[in-house]
Order: sequence, then C-alpha cells, then structure tokens
Amino acid sequence: MTLIGIDVGGTTMKAAIVAGATTVAAESWTTDQNDPVGGILDFAARLAARAEELTGSPAAAAGIALPGIVDEPTGTAVHSANLGWRNVPILRLATERLGIPVAIGHDVRTGGLGEASLGAGRGADDFLFVAIGTGIAAALILRGTPYPGALGWSGEIGHIVVRPDGEPCACGNHGCLETYASAAAISRRHTLLAARAATPASSSPVPAEQVIALAASGDEHATTVWNEALDCLADGLASATLLLDPGLIVIGGGLAQAGAALLDPLASRLADRLTFRSPPPLLPSELGDQAGVRGATLLAARLPQD
Repeated sequence: MTLIGIDVGGTTMKAAIVAGATTVAAESWTTDQNDPVGGILDFAARLAARAEELTGSPAAAAGIALPGIVDEPTGTAVHSANLGWRNVPILRLATERLGIPVAIGHDVRTGGLGEASLGAGRGADDFLFVAIGTGIAAALILRGTPYPGALGWSGEIGHIVVRPDGEPCACGNHGCLETYASAAAISRRHTLLAARAATPASSSPVPAEQVIALAASGDEHATTVWNEALDCLADGLASATLLLDPGLIVIGGGLAQAGAALLDPLASRLADRLTFRSPPPLLPSELGDQAGVRGATLLAARLPQD
C-alpha cells in the first residue's frame, strides 16, 4: 500500500511517498505565502502523480500535518498566524482534489505520533514531545496517541508565562516561554543585546545555533541570552512535569540539533527545579525534521480503506 505524508511548515513543506516500510521518495516544496492552501493542494496532487509514476498504482491515502490550531476530527485548519488562514476545510478540499482518503493532523501532535511509533518514544507508555523551533509547542502522547484537548488547543507550552511582566509576545501576553527560548527568540534577543552594546555582532543577526556556539566559546552576550533561554525552558518543562507527570520528554524541532549543548544543561536545570521528585528523562528526537512527515504517513495508514 502506497501512502503520502505531508508536513506543512511556515516556509517549507516536507513530504514522503511510502510503500510498506520503504520510503520511495522524499520531497520538499516552498510554502506559498500568498496562497498557502492552493500550494498545499498543488503539492499533494504532484505527490499523488509521482506516487503512481514510481509504484505503478495510485496512492491509497494521504496524511497532511498542519501548523496552528487544527480541528482534526473535522479536518479544519482553524487558524494559523504564520500562514494567515482561518477555518479552512482542508480535509474536504484535499479529498476532492486527490480522490483518495485524507487524514488531517496538527503538526506537533503528528510529529509526536511519529516519535511514539518510530522514534525516541518507542516503548514509552506516555511522554511529552516538545518541538523547539521558530516557535515552541508540545504534544502529550498517551498510550501512543496524541491528546488534542477539548478544543484542539492542547500543547501550547510556548505560551506558558515564565517571566511575569516580561517581554511582549505575539499572542498578546507578556513573558511567554516562546519569547525567550524559541530559536527565533534566541537570535532576536542576541541581536538586540549586541546592538545595545554596540559590538560588531550587532550589524548582522546570527541564527540560534551560532548563538549557542558563541556561548560555548565564552561570548558574554551569547552566554546571557542562552542561559536565559535554558532557564525559561527549564521553568516551562518543570511546570509541565508537575502537571502531567510524563514518563519521558522528547525534544524535537530545529533547536534539538544542538544536542548535548541543549540537553545536558537543560536536564540539570530541570532537576534543580523539581525539588521533591526526580525529573523525567530528556531524549532528543530520533526522527528530526522528518517526525511530522512520518507521523502524517501513520495518520494515512490508519484511515479505513475501501
């Protein structure tokens, strides 16, 4: 059975065509900022044609992971600030365009599903998958299944307030975790701090991974920003741990590529905050930037077939 999995990002869409346990092809496509819905449908149609070309038979089903707020049962893209859509019936549109069964999932919950079945969460009864990239979000996985919450808003850990009266967040609140510890925030805060100090680095923003490397080399401004990010992450994860008691925390997203430079100090800080209990283990994602794609193919595989 041939399946299509698509993970829609704010700038890039990633996809795979899978036949059984074999990935037949992996592709990517730039997200159309002017017409994101049309771009998704065009990409899906291209993949369907490609699947038939490569395997000799039509794809049986497709899974599409979407950012923002997603009503998974109805297949509705409720809202995405980055892509500017509201209440898009993407399930109906994709099904009509492709002519095959389609499943719609939330990008981070779908990534968590991928990790639960094929990645770092294999064998774990429950765990928390935290994706740290341009933003920060989480998925609570219970017995191998992502928990969406009552209205599909589960996992907005990036908007836990970790610094009351802190920096303003795009959500309208102040001091949210995402404003201090996302990859975008780390880059932005380092640039601002360097600019205030009138250092050479102030002339050109550097990505988060470079800020982490600068901190490791002893750069004062990078160290300040990175330590604050780690402290905020530890505060957010401590709150999640005390509320949810996960058996494991899997860290994904672009920032997870920092490896031990992220996980070692974060684990230490998390343990310091959990004074009366042991912390859950922290593991890096095994699927990396393919977690959402692999999860999307699993959503497709779970659909009833004619």
